[in-house]
Amino acid sequence: MKLFKLVPAIALLVAACGGGGDAPDTDTADGPAAAPAPATPAGPTAPAGPMTIPSWYAVDHDARTVRMTLTAGSTPANNYWNYNGAISGELAITVPEGYTVTIDLVNEDPNMAHSVGISRELSNFAVPPLPDPVFPGAITPNPTSMIDGTMPGETATITFVAETAGAYSMVCYVPGHSAVGMWLFFNVSSGGEAGVQGL
Repeated sequence: MKLFKLVPAIALLVAACGGGGDAPDTDTADGPAAAPAPATPAGPTAPAGPMTIPSWYAVDHDARTVRMTLTAGSTPANNYWNYNGAISGELAITVPEGYTVTIDLVNEDPNMAHSVGISRELSNFAVPPLPDPVFPGAITPNPTSMIDGTMPGETATITFVAETAGAYSMVCYVPGHSAVGMWLFFNVSSGGEAGVQGL
């Protein structure tokens, strides 16, 4: 008898409390609450500062040419996975729009093949960019191969026309190399600037 008197009281108490979990507040004084915007990862920042002409970079404005020597593994930094001792966009190399660019990739890494190409990638180097160069000819042979790429002691030369101004990158396409920093910024200037920043 006492149990039957308790059941309506319990039902009344549950109904008064809502009987379910807490509902999130979706309204504010200004109207419905907006969902927070997803965070957008910031890409690497290109080096700023004065543009210089290092010994490995030569520009001829009369002939409209740029020639540079890019040495893979020039120092032991980053397990020799560097270009001229720089990694992770520490250098920004700029060439003028419309100039013919020649890059001599010299591999001084004692252990590993490397490559170089001009890529559109500017933010996510964790996954190797596709070996699809921005400009025809702007990539070394067999760029993804650890046995047929530019091997230790070898040099590969590429020549291309930097025909479209913009911000690009120079990337080693051997799997895993860009993920640990084997890439630099590569800019094509519409204003005729030439040189290197970040030295």
